[in-house]
Amino acid sequence: MSGLKQYLAIGTGAGIELTADALRVALTRVRPGGVDVLAAFTIAKYHERPAAEWGAEYASLLRKHGAGHLAATVLLPRREMIVRVLALPGVAAKDTEAAIRLQLDTLHPYPETDAAWTWARLSGNAVLIAIARQSYIERQLELLAEAGIKVSSFTFSAAAIHGALRLYGAPPSEGFLGLYQSGAAVEVYGESPAKPIYSAIHENSVERAAAVSAAELRLPSDVSPRELAAILPSPRRAPEAGEENYTLAYIASLAAACPRFALPVNLLPSAQRSTSSRLIYVPTLALGGLLVLALTALGFYHRYEDRRYLDALNAEIKFLEPRAKRLSQVDSRITQTRDRIRILDQFQIRTKSDLDALKEATRVIAAPAWLNTLELSRTGLVVAGESDQATSLLKALDSSPQFQNSEFVIPISRVGNVEVFRIRAAREGVAP
Repeated sequence: MSGLKQYLAIGTGAGIELTADALRVALTRVRPGGVDVLAAFTIAKYHERPAAEWGAEYASLLRKHGAGHLAATVLLPRREMIVRVLALPGVAAKDTEAAIRLQLDTLHPYPETDAAWTWARLSGNAVLIAIARQSYIERQLELLAEAGIKVSSFTFSAAAIHGALRLYGAPPSEGFLGLYQSGAAVEVYGESPAKPIYSAIHENSVERAAAVSAAELRLPSDVSPRELAAILPSPRRAPEAGEENYTLAYIASLAAACPRFALPVNLLPSAQRSTSSRLIYVPTLALGGLLVLALTALGFYHRYEDRRYLDALNAEIKFLEPRAKRLSQVDSRITQTRDRIRILDQFQIRTKSDLDALKEATRVIAAPAWLNTLELSRTGLVVAGESDQATSLLKALDSSPQFQNSEFVIPISRVGNVEVFRIRAAREGVAP
């Protein structure tokens, strides 16, 4: 399947990285044999210039490479985004958005009317949620529209990186960690069996950012962090970039060239999205027409046989219907009895289960670590306190038969010789 998927990697895309003082633009052509970067340029101090001026500059550079018709994928700054990965076990695909809406207010600090959000399903029962200020989205869209730049998507780095890593294969199954340094900040992207996506921005040193991120991902000790550019598909040809770093603009252009590979995380309202060409729908419409003709012919061919078969089925259903009703009533009573027995059994063992969990938490978080908060619910544990090595507590909790999926609720902070932490973990084997 990965070999076949590689042959679908065809397209040309324009990607724009929004920064505080510049627009970085990359234009790429993707083919099954590799990626060619056609152009990479920077529009400096665009906020201080008339939008029509630098918009004309952008359009001229695209037309120079025969790509004036393309709608760009815009990568929003990671600082302007709130990224969450939620696990929704037992939630059907059609109910995913409703389940997210129930929790949305707890995932961001913005007023309800100023929160733009979107989501995409990941592997298993996890979903990726991206949230930004609606006012910020509108400002950027208005600015780009004033410049005459067509935009197909407002996304962010993690969604574009996820797709770029799967253009020509699959990322390492044991997990990995990529770092991208921009000024004093370090942007981190990673994947692991414990977390399908990890995306964060750190203000501390590269070493500290890598250590915290590796602990969150629970990566093996032999997995070393790498530069983000080193784990992306390497272009076959690229222009000289000088001192500019076009890594994020490059992954945005890959998402624009092959949108089916990227996660469908788009904060741009659907009514305001531009498309590069309507010709992409011609094959679909042609195949759809042929399918309709084939189904119509098949329906006429089998109409008589289907009618006779349906009459025979109706007669058999009428004969067996009374028996089926009696069996259904018996099954219903059996199910009700089983449910009552199960509820009684669960209620009897609940107290012992809670005491065992409390005992296990006391054993795992041993001196010299100490707690000032311990919250134990039916499905989870939240602890807060101080320890000389707070990072090791995640592994200790996950190694316990009572807990799983432990994570830091807030970043670790150091006070004197100890680290202040707040950890949340799910109780293993306890139904919500």
